[in-house]
Amino acid sequence: MTLGVQFTGTLAPNASANYFTFGWQPGWDVLWQIMPTSTGTVPQIQWTVSTELSGTAITYWILVKNLTAATIDFEGRYAILNA
Repeated sequence: MTLGVQFTGTLAPNASANYFTFGWQPGWDVLWQIMPTSTGTVPQIQWTVSTELSGTAITYWILVKNLTAATIDFEGRYAILNA
């Protein structure tokens, strides 16, 4: 298994943002997790992942939503299960 952080971000209260990352191998099984890094609050984040086959590579589209009234920082983490 291969683990890593692909991106970081900040979301304003009740905001959402769409992130993308490209060039992933189609044969890989990739899991995505959005992990809050803000301290002092209990941030709640919701995310959805969509995929797009672009030629011979996968593009992941990750929509991240802040469900709270506080600004939050987060990391977009991945796990490649079969790399």
